[in-house]
Order: sequence, then C-alpha cells, then structure tokens
Amino acid sequence: MKDFETIVGLEVHVELKTRSKIFCSCPTTFGASPNAHICEVCAGLPGALPRLNKKVLDYAVMTSLALHCDVTKESRFDRKNYFYPDLPKGYQISQLYAPIGRNGFLEIDYPDPDKKDGIQSRRIRIHELHMEDDAGKLIHDPVQNATRIDFSRCGVPLLEIVTEPDFRCAEEVVAFLEQLKTMLKFLGVSDCKMQEGSLRADVNLSVRPLGSETLGTRTEMKNLASFRAVAKAIEYEAQRQWNIVREGGIIPRETRRWDEEKEASFSMRKKEDAAEYKYFPEPDLPVLHITEEKIDEFRYNLPELPQEKKRRYIEELHLPEYDAGILTSARELSELLEQTTEICGDPKEASNWIMGELLKLLNDSGLTPEDLSIREESLGEIILLVKEGKISRASGKVILKAAFEEGAVPGEYAEAHDLWQVSDPDLLKPVVQEVIEKNTKAVDEYRGGKTKNFQFLLGQCMRVTKGKADPQVLQEVLTSLLQGI
Repeated sequence: MKDFETIVGLEVHVELKTRSKIFCSCPTTFGASPNAHICEVCAGLPGALPRLNKKVLDYAVMTSLALHCDVTKESRFDRKNYFYPDLPKGYQISQLYAPIGRNGFLEIDYPDPDKKDGIQSRRIRIHELHMEDDAGKLIHDPVQNATRIDFSRCGVPLLEIVTEPDFRCAEEVVAFLEQLKTMLKFLGVSDCKMQEGSLRADVNLSVRPLGSETLGTRTEMKNLASFRAVAKAIEYEAQRQWNIVREGGIIPRETRRWDEEKEASFSMRKKEDAAEYKYFPEPDLPVLHITEEKIDEFRYNLPELPQEKKRRYIEELHLPEYDAGILTSARELSELLEQTTEICGDPKEASNWIMGELLKLLNDSGLTPEDLSIREESLGEIILLVKEGKISRASGKVILKAAFEEGAVPGEYAEAHDLWQVSDPDLLKPVVQEVIEKNTKAVDEYRGGKTKNFQFLLGQCMRVTKGKADPQVLQEVLTSLLQGI
C-alpha cells in the first residue's frame, strides 16, 4: 500500500435535535412504532405545502459559523428528483444552488505515527453545508423474504456537511468525525447518536499512484454508521481499488454498500451525476434572506466550542494538555468539570477526580459520558469534604460510587453510613493506646531503632478506626504515645 495514495472526501449527514420535522409539525422522536409520525406533508400527498421549521435554519447558521463557513445571505431550497421506495414524494427537498454555508474548515488533531505520543494537526476544508429532509427507512426481513418501509423518518431535518477531498488515511477521517461530533454536541444541534442514525457518513474514495496529481475515479460508500465501519471501509476499498488499478483495470463510478459482517464493499448502483437528479428550485418555499446583523447575532451567541475550551483549560485553569483534551472530548465532562470547580475552587483536583475515579466508574459500568446522570453538585461537594478534612479520600471514593450508582447526596450518605473523619485527638488516644498494648513486640522494636515499624502501627490504627481517622492527627497521637509524651 506504499505505492499509492488514498484520496477521501466525506458527506456527513446530521439529524438535528428539533421537536418537529423540517417542513411539518410531525414529531421527530426516535423509536416510535413504524409509520406513526407521518402526515400529508412528509408523505408528499398532492396539495400539501411545506413550511420551514425556523429552528432548523437557526441550527444550520450556528453550525456554519462554528465550521468557519461563509453564510449565504440569500439561500434557497431545490428539489432533488429521484425514485426510491422510501421517498414517498419522489423527490428530496435539498439545497444545490445556494446552500446555507460554504468554504469553511475544521482543524483536526490525530496521532502522529512517526512520533511516540506525538500529535499532528491538519485543516480539513468544508466545501458546503446544506439543509434537507431525510428519507424513510427500508427494513429488510430475511425470514419473510420481504422489505418493509417505515416513513416516520421522512422529513426529519438533516444538515449535510460536504468536505473537500482532503483526507489521506482512515485515521484522519475518524479524527474529523470524532471532533465534528463533539463540536455538534457542544452546539446542542444534534445528539449525534450513530446507533440511531443521527450521525452517518458517506465516503467518497479514489486512489492514485504516489506523486500523481490526477485524481482517480471515485466510488461512494453510503450511510456508514460507526467510526469502526468508516475506518474498515476506507482500508478495504482503498486496497480493492489499487488492486484493480495495478492490474490495468478500470474503476467504475458507482455507489457501493459496506457489509460490516463480511467487512467488504459491494456494488449497489451506478453513481448518478447532479444532472441526473433533474434539480430545479423548490417552488413551494421562498428564498431565505439573512442579514449581516442576524449573522453577527448568531456568531455572538455561539457557545464556547471544544478547541476554545481546551485552550482555556490549559492557559487559565493550568490543566495538562492531555487532561484538557479528555475533558473537552464530551460536553458532559466539561460541564461537570466547570460545575465541580465552581464548588470546590480547585480545577486540578476536580480534573483528577474526573479523570481517575469517575472515568473508572463509567468504564467499569460500560457507560459513556453521554450516559452520565450523577447529581451535578455531588463531585464538588465530595472534594470539598475531603479538603476540609471531614471525610477521608477513601471515604470520598465510596461516596462517589454511591452518588454515581444511586444518586446519593454526599453529606447525607456520609451521615447515614458513619463516614465522617475523626479529627479529635482525645477520641483517637484510646484507639492508639489499644493498638500499642496489642503490638508490644513491634513497639519495643520501634523504640529500639526499627523505625519502619511506625508505618505498621499506623496501619493498625487506621484498620481499627476503619479508615475514618484523620491521618495527620492520628500520626501525631501515635508519635506522642510511643515517645511517652
């Protein structure tokens, strides 16, 4: 594979997180029974007129600005005409001639294979971003040898983000999709649940000999719905095409289907050109006029995005770059960090608890940050209790686990389970005296110069107190009694 270069461009489809569809009031709820969410408009019945959902336009402008696109001040919709069983109108309402966003970019970071723990950066150009309505869904039933159609997805609002052919390997593509997903979630425009089809990618791929400037014939692989599928499909298709080219064959321009079980791509149909779709301006929707003042308002109200947060965490909160990268990889983690820091006043300690204990709990439970349901104040309260010496760090971990699994309130849980730290020397003296009397040999050896026995005795005291003794106070009491003070 060192003899050729892979050229990849993406078409990313993002389902927007709106309550209703793009051109009607049908709900967008995922998981409804088949054909439950459909009306005259999304079914394409004669005489039904579409009306644009304003929230879709808002989300499209926000995403365009976040991707550094030029927002088109006079944008319009077009009809993309084609027949497919899950497209009841016989056309899709999309944007060909005047898409909402053009000429943007996204900076990506991904591992440098030539440097240990090295990171390299690239700017991936965005050709355009446009709004459109989703098609329905075909459900294949191999047992009945039948295909059923669910039209509930018809009209769910989509953004299609089209990149330039700037990718050269699967690692770059996956890094782009991961960072795009994170950005979209920070914007709040999509939940990006790939398992539900909220984020899916079409991969356009061609190969050429190293050093050549001429692009090869590309194929398109449709609706890849996981990062693993994207990576595997790129690697397979690149090798398949190069094997054909190397043997003097010709790559047909076609749409291919990726089979995850067989980890292979298969031809679906000849790839259509734009002219074959017979595009024309959508007659039932007016031109969208967006003023410069409105664009500036959207720009001003954009939330802080992941890359900006990462820089701020490094420069202002003085977190290590690695920690900042992890904490900005999911909106839920960054929100928890900021809420926790506000309560405990210590961003590094908040980061340590999230990076250590909390991520371990998530990993052990098989959950992701998206599934995080811990009471937002709990971690800050736990850290504060530890810093104030009211509970030990070990007890803090126990309480965090209870807060994570049961929604426990830290103070209430510590009270109910007797986890308060003992810091009164008068309460600790009888415990230490009992340990000294039960371990006379270790005490005599310590007094004879075997100082390492001190740690043994200290451990015995902690065991008797079930870890609830303040370590510093306990050490002072033990030292005092051993020295006969």
